[in-house]
Amino acid sequence: MAGFSLSVPTIQTWLPGVHLLRTYDTKNLGSDVVAGLSVAAVAIPIGIAYAQLAGAPPEVGIYSAFLAPVAYALFGSSRQLIVNPDAAACAIVAATTAPLAAGDPAKFADLSILLTLFTGVVCIAAGIARFGFIANFLSRPILVGYLNGIAISIIVGQLAKIIGVDVAQGGVFRTLGNLARQITSLHWTTAIVGLSLLALLLLLKRFAPKVPGPLVAAVVSIVAVYFFALNASGVRTIGTIPAGLPAPHIPSIAAADLGPLALGAVTIMLVSFCSMMTTARGFAAKNGYRIDPNRDLMALGVCDLVSGLTRGFVVSGADSRTAVADSAGGKTQMTSIFTSIAIAVVLLFLTAPLAYLPSAALAAILISSSIGLFDLHSLRRYYHVSKPEFRHAMVAMLGVMTIGVLGGVVIAVGLAILRLLMLGSKPHDAVLGETEADGFVNIATEPSAKPISGVVIYRFDASLLFFNADYFASRVRQVISDAGSKPSVFVLHAESIPVLDITGASVLESLHVELAQAGIELRIAKSKGVFRIMLEQSGVADTIGRERLFASIRAAVDSHSSTQGGPT
Repeated sequence: MAGFSLSVPTIQTWLPGVHLLRTYDTKNLGSDVVAGLSVAAVAIPIGIAYAQLAGAPPEVGIYSAFLAPVAYALFGSSRQLIVNPDAAACAIVAATTAPLAAGDPAKFADLSILLTLFTGVVCIAAGIARFGFIANFLSRPILVGYLNGIAISIIVGQLAKIIGVDVAQGGVFRTLGNLARQITSLHWTTAIVGLSLLALLLLLKRFAPKVPGPLVAAVVSIVAVYFFALNASGVRTIGTIPAGLPAPHIPSIAAADLGPLALGAVTIMLVSFCSMMTTARGFAAKNGYRIDPNRDLMALGVCDLVSGLTRGFVVSGADSRTAVADSAGGKTQMTSIFTSIAIAVVLLFLTAPLAYLPSAALAAILISSSIGLFDLHSLRRYYHVSKPEFRHAMVAMLGVMTIGVLGGVVIAVGLAILRLLMLGSKPHDAVLGETEADGFVNIATEPSAKPISGVVIYRFDASLLFFNADYFASRVRQVISDAGSKPSVFVLHAESIPVLDITGASVLESLHVELAQAGIELRIAKSKGVFRIMLEQSGVADTIGRERLFASIRAAVDSHSSTQGGPT
């Protein structure tokens, strides 16, 4: 019996990063090391800040940034993408787990790990099923609106922490109202520290974008707290972070929590993958290569499994850390590996100074990051280019701000489905005329196109399905009514109708009878693929008459000419 062995090509199919390691060009070593250290310098304070956002202990943010980059380097297809904690995903983690934990820190930790593992399984299953197309499910305006809503929610949620007051959270507008009532009880020392750091971060982002602002803010605030004993003055710090690498933890689970966790996992998968692909595609286009969405969906799942097994929470493509890697000269996925090595060194030997990091500094980092997440430029562009898509973005944004991130996902998905139905139910169509140079073209957009006497040529630019079949029939009647004189032949240009279902076939059959009673012959030109198969299988081809199915518009028109324009 032959022994089982894995060939290198087989391993590289499942672990694409193996090819990187086998063929790594050492001339990239220096730039990849520098980029990895730069990413780690930014990832650690941001990870701690995102842990605060998710409601987790600060070390969990570092654990989440530790091994996930290595997993993506081995399984993913982007050379620049850094997988780390993400604002949107952390906000969903908090919204999913906090109500279930009911204030129990141990249960919260278990739920966070379970949610991360569930998300990993969902992503891997979706990748195996080749669901990478969901990266395009949320249109860019809807995704921008959703992320803008999260950005505003994070900013408002951190305002209390940056000025040192305790405010009950409950949606953007309610939180603002609670903050206004508590503003007179702010802690002045905390407010000075927090607002100064926020100003520093914004100035660095504006005038020195290559300087790692979160690292600078963290170091400055730690030094200030240590030398001026600000913690003794009431400035809150994150406290001691345990040294050492994370040990795996098997969480407990209650059956009642499975449903909410599964819903949260699907939600995170949808939002984080769509956002991650936006970042990955941008940097791939900039650096001249392509990515594989299905591979990256599975890679994201592996990253979440690795993060969950090492006591971290969900991760995604981190645009800010990816930008740091790219601007620092990172050339390959080795940047992610060097990032993880640097974070391991910090966990082993350098956690003690982090105990002096003030919570106000984390709030400043979160607010600064969220300001960068808010995309005002795109909103302005949508307003001028497409008012409907601008409205979709605004509805998604207001949904997150009013009913929360989970409810906002429902609104975003609902808007996406509604938009697809709207586009599909009333698609573009055209009446065609003939030109000497270009053949048959849209009369509405080409003034030189001339209609053919006695013939109407109509093009429907979508599949003919149950939800647009009635619209199609009404448009056919309207086009015939708008013709200068009653035609004797109606030619349906079917090349741009890829799919026909039973309802669409029935409507075609009814139109054939209706037009025949009016003395108009229905002809179909350039039917193919699923449309042609359904014509045959439904019997509509025989009802209309196979002699009225033509390979080209020219053949359909010439056949009309040969019969002097009369119906056959």
